[in-house]
Amino acid sequence: MNYREHVRRDAERWGITGHAINLEDGRVEVVACGEATAIAELIDRLWEGSPAADVSDVRVEEATLVAPASFTTH
Repeated sequence: MNYREHVRRDAERWGITGHAINLEDGRVEVVACGEATAIAELIDRLWEGSPAADVSDVRVEEATLVAPASFTTH
């Protein structure tokens, strides 16, 4: 399972909507909308990723967004 799919599964488990997409430079952008405690759980899991992932940095920024209806990967 790739990193994006791993994030999607965790997000859906905690009722989080948003997306995980590959960026051109090889990074993955995750946008997550949900309850604060669920977001905190997801952020902790972002450091782990999938077994094949090599996570070296996680940056968190707060934004005001219209929450999407589901969680998608691209």
